[in-house]
Amino acid sequence: MSFLEDIFASIERSGDAVVIQELRDGQTVSLTGLQLLANVQVARTYLRRLRLKNGDRCALLAHNSMLWVAMDLAIMAEGLTAVPLYARQAPAELVAMMKDCWPSVIACGEQSLADSIVEAWPEAPPHFCFENVFTPTRGPVENPSLTVKDENVVAVIYTSGTSGEAKGVMLNALNVGYMLGCTSGRLDQLMDVGLKKTRSGQDAVFHYLPLCFAGSWIMMLTCLLRGSKLTLNTDLAKIAADMRLTAPDYFLNVPALLERMRKAVDEQLWKTGGFPLKVYTNAKGAWVRRQEHKARAVDAVWLGLANRLVFPTIRKKMIGRNLRALICGSAPLNIETQLFFMMLGIPVLQVYGLTETTAICTMDDPDGHVIPGRVGPAISGVEMKVGENGEIVVQGPNIFPGYWGRPEETAKVLHDGWFHTGDQGDVDSNGNWKIVGRIKNLIILGSGHNIAPEPIEDEILRELPDAIQVVLVGNGRGYLGALVTGNVSGEKVRAALDAINPGLPHYRQVRAFHLMEAAFTIESGLLTANGKLKRDLIAERFRSEIDTIYQASKSQATPTTV
Repeated sequence: MSFLEDIFASIERSGDAVVIQELRDGQTVSLTGLQLLANVQVARTYLRRLRLKNGDRCALLAHNSMLWVAMDLAIMAEGLTAVPLYARQAPAELVAMMKDCWPSVIACGEQSLADSIVEAWPEAPPHFCFENVFTPTRGPVENPSLTVKDENVVAVIYTSGTSGEAKGVMLNALNVGYMLGCTSGRLDQLMDVGLKKTRSGQDAVFHYLPLCFAGSWIMMLTCLLRGSKLTLNTDLAKIAADMRLTAPDYFLNVPALLERMRKAVDEQLWKTGGFPLKVYTNAKGAWVRRQEHKARAVDAVWLGLANRLVFPTIRKKMIGRNLRALICGSAPLNIETQLFFMMLGIPVLQVYGLTETTAICTMDDPDGHVIPGRVGPAISGVEMKVGENGEIVVQGPNIFPGYWGRPEETAKVLHDGWFHTGDQGDVDSNGNWKIVGRIKNLIILGSGHNIAPEPIEDEILRELPDAIQVVLVGNGRGYLGALVTGNVSGEKVRAALDAINPGLPHYRQVRAFHLMEAAFTIESGLLTANGKLKRDLIAERFRSEIDTIYQASKSQATPTTV
């Protein structure tokens, strides 16, 4: 059976149980398993009327919704290739992706999205909107058999394009089916099937990340395969409230949200003050000392008080009572943030992967010893090793067959069955991986020193809670400089650098900086759709500001020496 047949069978077994719901303006709208299947059948009927051929691309441009899920399943069930697109992305970027793969039809969640594409691309392929598909009068599909084979490309998902034009990653049914087996197995471990099931017998899962991203899509499909109750957030401004309302067992996160949650707790307790703040502050200090193996006798008292009086309240207000773990991916998580949640008794399980690896290469083992700052061991059946320049290379059934229409680009990253990730990393004696940074992001100073910017940027940001972004610069220069965005003063930046630089080798010290109040955003084109820095574009657009860093600092900066 294909992964899609397994998913359809699971949904059918769910019957009248709710398998998916969305939260809109405080109201819950839900679909049972049978209702979701009915919606999928309606969408299949509509697609058949378009007389598309097996393998034709169908672009899917919509915000998260239950209808998005139904349309995605229908596209794959009809032997078509889904091309999920990010509804918040600039129309020009979306058009560039569609011109690359040239879909036969575009499925839009709403008319405004269709209008934006037609305005930017008058020659666009035909489009339709969900409101024209999911109507009560449309009947079920005839002959609903599935035609998905292992080698069939079921999705083309575009990469974030941090260092150039986005590329369409082809994922076939074998890639997806293998990954769903791995993710479901890990979640079985987390839920400890047979012992700790939820009251309804279903996993309760909250989901806010765009379904068009590979990791988010895999999580959605895994939930359908497992018969979970998946709750979709439809308003990012209401994530906190929706999270508490859902009371999930687990959910997928990006580091940015967990960072904000940690800061919100600190700010709230500072406002509360009094005894709770005293207990919390002393317990945090005790926790840090325990991690550093420098515990004092009194530390057990403060941690005991916090575990009885403070931490349970924080957990309940933040996420609810049922949470087993937070799952985090897309970028390395700040180690202090991971330790913060561990202090509260909330495990943070990290995953690492790329779209080209069907979203996942490694996963923390819920039954194993989670190492803060590392992203767990390679999943079963996947082999990883360190290649030249510290690059992580991977092989296994999760590796994509290639980029859409780009054989030369494919050949650059696939050699002898190994996928070259472009990420630098290292692995410990227990097989737990750590991600250091992107090779393409390396800054090469005039002295020849190669520097991964991400660890230094993260360290500066930890010292500057008011800063939004720190971007290191210095290619071909004598020393490192930094662009700092957010409402932060030069004095605070200088103090942060004075605290960090002494612990770094001379060539990794940041000697000068430029302040920028406006943050880099997706809308400005300086962040990718999933929030990563477009470093090359930032360097080009702010060339004069970067030049100013080095011109203004020549008198006081000490050039790098070999």
